[in-house]
Amino acid sequence: MQRAGMLRQKEVININNGCRLGFVCDVEVSLCKGEIEAIIVPGKMKFINFNKKDELVIEWCRVKVIGDVILVDLPCECN
Repeated sequence: MQRAGMLRQKEVININNGCRLGFVCDVEVSLCKGEIEAIIVPGKMKFINFNKKDELVIEWCRVKVIGDVILVDLPCECN
């Protein structure tokens, strides 16, 4: 078992194309169910643009492996 804070130190990689998506910046949790629903990876940094719309929200069901990195299964057009 890992703490949610440990996820923030892990890089996220798409297994479909090997693309490095970035590091987890946050998680979405269902307080009713007590489960993680998604991990959030910040979008590409743009000068003086702190737009949360650029965040990549990855549903928990797309997370395949958590180890030294987090492997996710996303369609290639998602990133």
